[in-house]
Amino acid sequence: MTNPTLLKFAYPESLIQEWENWAVLVRPVQVTLGSLVLAARGEWTAYSQLPDAAFREQALAVRAIETALADFCSFERINYLMLMMVDPNVHFHVVPRYSQPREWSGETFADQGWPGAPQLQPGVVLAPAQLVEMRDKLKTLFCSV
Repeated sequence: MTNPTLLKFAYPESLIQEWENWAVLVRPVQVTLGSLVLAARGEWTAYSQLPDAAFREQALAVRAIETALADFCSFERINYLMLMMVDPNVHFHVVPRYSQPREWSGETFADQGWPGAPQLQPGVVLAPAQLVEMRDKLKTLFCSV
């Protein structure tokens, strides 16, 4: 089950973990270090359209996300943004939040909006090798969940 929103966020290259109804992807443009996309794998364009099984499965995905990101970037808070203004299929932007910049792969990642709402622009654009490196690191952390 691939939809246009999954493809927009570099699926399958960015794929960390997937279940029957959900996929977790590295967000190619990092709002903060560890920014992900939690995307429904079906064609649903409204949250209320998801089957009951997807809501139960979402709980597993959220637990895996938060456990892995706690280790990866030591977030202080985490935001799940369901915007769906440009990309129509059900998805959340997962934005780890922190008061002090994080360093990773030669880049500095500041939380520009802290302590307010996250600033989605401009973000750090990951080079293809960085996307793969982050994906692979997070895959190992998801496996331990």
